[in-house]
Amino acid sequence: MSETISSLLQKAERALERDETVVALLQLEAAHAIKPLPGVKSKLAYCLARERRQYKQARALCLEALHAEPNNPDHYYQLSRIHLLTGKKQAALKTLRKGLKFKRHQPIIDELNRLGFRKEPYFTSLPREHFLNQSIGILLAKLGSR
Repeated sequence: MSETISSLLQKAERALERDETVVALLQLEAAHAIKPLPGVKSKLAYCLARERRQYKQARALCLEALHAEPNNPDHYYQLSRIHLLTGKKQAALKTLRKGLKFKRHQPIIDELNRLGFRKEPYFTSLPREHFLNQSIGILLAKLGSR
């Protein structure tokens, strides 16, 4: 008996909520075979990265979803999770912030809170690690004005 795409997606959503990515991966692969929707692609990408460690394929799949629906914050959330799995925390934070610009999305807010907020560097034209940004940041923190 073939399942409908909506029932497969519901099962995958429940599995992802319980952090059962293997189950979600199987459901999402079946849904993707029926109809490759952008929402399915981005969630499938995360599951591929987490379970099979296929990071390049996962990133490419998630970027396809982003190109199809560039205003959907969930795609940014899934891409950031892939970045975190590969150890790219700065890229993940940048992706989360970009996704939050489109719409208030609670999973993005929760992830940002979990990762911790950092204030923008004082001199935005210089990298965060630059001596001036570090020195001014320390000085302003001690003065209590930042």
